[in-house]
Amino acid sequence: MTHNLNWNLMNLYCRAHPWHGVDIGIEAPEVIHCYIEIVPTDTVKFEIDKPTGLLKADRPQKFSNYCPALYGLIPQTFSGKRVGEYCCKKTKRKNIQGDHDPLDICVLTEKEILRGDILVSAVPIGGFRAIDGNEADDKIIAVLKDDLVYKDIRDIKDCPANLIDRLRHYFLTYKDFPEDIADKAKRRMEITHIYGKKEAQEIIKLSQLDYEEHFEEIRKTLFGTN
Repeated sequence: MTHNLNWNLMNLYCRAHPWHGVDIGIEAPEVIHCYIEIVPTDTVKFEIDKPTGLLKADRPQKFSNYCPALYGLIPQTFSGKRVGEYCCKKTKRKNIQGDHDPLDICVLTEKEILRGDILVSAVPIGGFRAIDGNEADDKIIAVLKDDLVYKDIRDIKDCPANLIDRLRHYFLTYKDFPEDIADKAKRRMEITHIYGKKEAQEIIKLSQLDYEEHFEEIRKTLFGTN
């Protein structure tokens, strides 16, 4: 497509924006590109600065626990209307909206990767249906493509249970204040379901459609209407 060619030409002279300037991958949703913001050794929570695409320090981690996997975002995705409606359908709740962020992803690997701000290729195997207030905040779980240990895992049900428990605990508590951690009623996050590969792929596809709709005007400005 013409706009992909234009992006590639711009990326020769400018750093690509990790959210908008990096393609999700031609094999999506089976194999996708991911931008990694946090690695397990980080004691500070890093996240993308949406206007600039630079990685910024958001806050020190509040506890001694850490994210037990690579953590980042899926380029050219957006948790919008379709993602929110899908969450409503699955939870049988009303008025849940997408959180208006790119889709989050955890990437499992046996390799020790010591820094974020990198791109990797990954294979989605499932995810957590996380809700923050009334916003869908799905966490896609994937394995690093061709990883020596995790490459044969095809679905989240095949993952070690203790690893899934650690990921689940991290996401249930990483936004809480220390004094609220023991009070489940005060927690911001909840995880209603753990879903498999097929559903993860469906959510990725919905987030791609949400992205195309939400950023349609930007694409028209950059590339015209065709």
